[in-house]
Amino acid sequence: MKRLLLLGLVALAAGAQTTRRPLLVISVDGLDQRYLKDASLKMPTIRRLMREGEVTEGVIGVAPTVTWPSHTSMITGARPADHGILGNRRPRNEGGDYYWTVDLLKVKTLWHATRAAGLKSAAITWPVTVDAAIDYNLPEAFRRRNGGSMDYDRIAETATPKDLPEKIRAKYPAFGAQWVDDRARALAAQYMVETYKPDLLLLHFVDLDSEAHDRGPFTREANAILEYTDELIAGILRVTPKNYVVALTSDHGFEHTKRVANPLVLTKDLFVTSGLALARTQAAAEVLRKKMAEPDSGILREVPIAEVPKYAPHYPAGAAAFEPAADCQFGNDAAKYWTEPHERGNHGFWPTRPNYRSVLVLWGNGIKPSRKPEMQMTDMAKRFAEILGIAWP
Repeated sequence: MKRLLLLGLVALAAGAQTTRRPLLVISVDGLDQRYLKDASLKMPTIRRLMREGEVTEGVIGVAPTVTWPSHTSMITGARPADHGILGNRRPRNEGGDYYWTVDLLKVKTLWHATRAAGLKSAAITWPVTVDAAIDYNLPEAFRRRNGGSMDYDRIAETATPKDLPEKIRAKYPAFGAQWVDDRARALAAQYMVETYKPDLLLLHFVDLDSEAHDRGPFTREANAILEYTDELIAGILRVTPKNYVVALTSDHGFEHTKRVANPLVLTKDLFVTSGLALARTQAAAEVLRKKMAEPDSGILREVPIAEVPKYAPHYPAGAAAFEPAADCQFGNDAAKYWTEPHERGNHGFWPTRPNYRSVLVLWGNGIKPSRKPEMQMTDMAKRFAEILGIAWP
């Protein structure tokens, strides 16, 4: 009996080894699902991944649908209220700085599970990774920004191991430029998969998001950045070993923002974010319902109130919730209902907003062509863990 049990355990261990696959996660910040449906875009590499891989119809994000909380939810399976990263920046009463360091995390991540399994991890400008237990790490850290680019010096100061930037620069001199843009990130990814072959590599591209803020999503300029990103992905795949699975994903959708509607002008009894106006009382809810009935109200729809504690349990209790109309976001001006936006495009909208979805495409070792229904962003970490063949709660 003991011998049979031992043989069974050996077989299970062997089976786990055969299903364990290294994973390259490429997150294209701001890659809205609607880009993938635009047949006019010249992105042959992404089209190939979609044609040969597993394509999810859309990923419903977390609240708020902004970069740092979303990227943390991807690799923890937790919502912001649980993992502790509530925005890109910390609240004003905590100083308002970015959530740079891992000591701000309240839960474990995929890189923790990877290390516990005796595997190697790597990351390139992934949010909330300063001081992380990642074997090869170029954290998202900066003193200065230039669009989607971050200053090389700050990334180098926080890198693990300390000589990693110098080693990349020795093979790819262009990596040593003042700004770490998406091309530099791609060079770093090529170096890591060629040199270290990590079991988990988290890569965060940023330039599309920056362009969509400046010029608007789905514009000529944003489309050009995405087509260039496709070229960068092609370069990475050329040197990526065949046993890898590649996950193409993103953190949030994107919307045009031509106007800002300020519902506080109508009633002060509101909690307002760029993508949600939460009426604290029934009286305030009736005011917004009356406004929504007008032809040019700036209000798209009433969000099912049960969704608020589900997606944003850290938001205050409310009687009703509303989201802004197309090409519009909410603001907090209490004097004028319509004001001008600071950017031509934005995110941070409610996760279930119609057509506002991020993406997930899986391709490579053992992935068969298929189409999957919409999924929650909080389910991605479990799927990644299955590919890696590591234990996940």
